[in-house]
This record gives sequence, structure tokens and C-alpha cells, in this order.
Amino acid sequence: MSGRLTVIGLGPGNADQVTPEASRAVAEAKFFYGYKPYLDRLDLRPDQTRVASDNREELSRAKDALAMTAQGHDVAVVSGGDPGVFAMAAAVCEAIEAGPAEWRAVDVAMLPGITAMLAVAARIGAPLGHDFCAISLSDNLKPWDLIELRLLAAAGAGFVIALYNPISKARPWQLGRAFECLTAILPGTTPVIFGRAAGRPDERIEVFLLADADAEKADMATCIIIGSPETRIIKRGEKPALVYTPRSAAGPRK
Repeated sequence: MSGRLTVIGLGPGNADQVTPEASRAVAEAKFFYGYKPYLDRLDLRPDQTRVASDNREELSRAKDALAMTAQGHDVAVVSGGDPGVFAMAAAVCEAIEAGPAEWRAVDVAMLPGITAMLAVAARIGAPLGHDFCAISLSDNLKPWDLIELRLLAAAGAGFVIALYNPISKARPWQLGRAFECLTAILPGTTPVIFGRAAGRPDERIEVFLLADADAEKADMATCIIIGSPETRIIKRGEKPALVYTPRSAAGPRK
């Protein structure tokens, strides 16, 4: 007998940004696996159980959740943001691929959530209004040389770039190095948005030019959006400025 595994995205942290679909899944599950700060967002009943683990234990967390599901239980794996964006959905798929045959028979559903770059973009205007990409600056699972290659390729192709996992105590230099790389490709006037804790009480959204971007203003709760050469800032007097990327693009300059 097999249960059901639901991978849930809780959005960036504001309860109003949790989808009704995700709320229904929370009400139905019995066991909840996740990083403790994400599990702490849930208002669970006495008959529901939290199983918290550290932020770097994604694969073991996925395996534990699948093992519990295979025993016939209704299980939820919880992510912040969207579980398919640098989060638990991929870890669950990796565990299923490498795990026992019974895990492939588990009923699995991935439920989308509002991810950080969408929450930050909505706060400032429409910086993702044209082609964009998302890159994690964490080199825990990929080499830094590959990250630099992708940054340069994305900037050279004119993509707006959303940076996840920009900095931490264990990785204090990567964001500064990323800005150095991008400065070689992009104009110093390119808008850079630092969006911290979008939608939460401690939210902080700031806009700088690439030439003035300071990596020390970011932490792990920050998502950074770096504009393309066509991204614009609309000054509005006393009202907050709007940052947007036009829907059309001129193409490469020859």
C-alpha cells in the first residue's frame, strides 16, 4: 500500500501569498518534512506531525518523506517559494530516480508557489517584463567556474538575471565576484534590485545601479534582480520609482 506525497510551495513568507491549492494540501497531509523555518509557518493540528531538518539535508529529507509515503501515509514536503525553483521538487525526483522501485509507484504531486523573484519583481514594477533567467550563486552543488560562465552568457545575451542564494556566512565572496563579472559585460547604469523578505514584515526593497551595487547589503533572505541594458527606472517624484524591462528588444548591436 502506498500513500501520497505532495511537494508544497509556501511562497515567500506572506500568508496571503500561499495558494488555496497549497492550503488544501496542508489540511490533508499527516506528516510534514522540511527546513524548520518553513515548517514554522504552518499552523498544524495536533494530529499532524512536523519532521524538521537542516537546510543542507534536502536529499535525505526527500528520502525520509518517500519512505514514509511508501508505508501508506499522506506526506507533505514543504518548501519556501516554489518547490521547483532551487528547492525540494528536484530533490524528490532525484531520490525517486535513485531509490527503490516502490518509490516510483508513489503518488506524487508538485504544487507551485510564488517564488522570490516574482514577489520582488511585483514590489518594484516589471523588471521581468522581457526575457529573464534565474541563477543560484551557491557553489555547494556546482563549481564556481560554471556559475561565472552562466552569468557571463546570460548578461551577454541580454537576459535579466535573478540571483538566488546570493551570500551566506559560508559563502561571503560570491556575490561581489558576480558583480565584478557582470560589470565587464553590462553598463554601470544597469538597475540592480535588492529584494529582501518580500511580503514579510521585515521587507526591504532597494534599487541601485550596477556600478554602485554593494554585496554587503544582501543576505540569504535577499533575491537580487539585475536588469538588462534595456531595463529602465521611472522616477515618480515622491512616489516609489518603478523598474521595468520593455516587452520589446532591439537585438544585438553590430
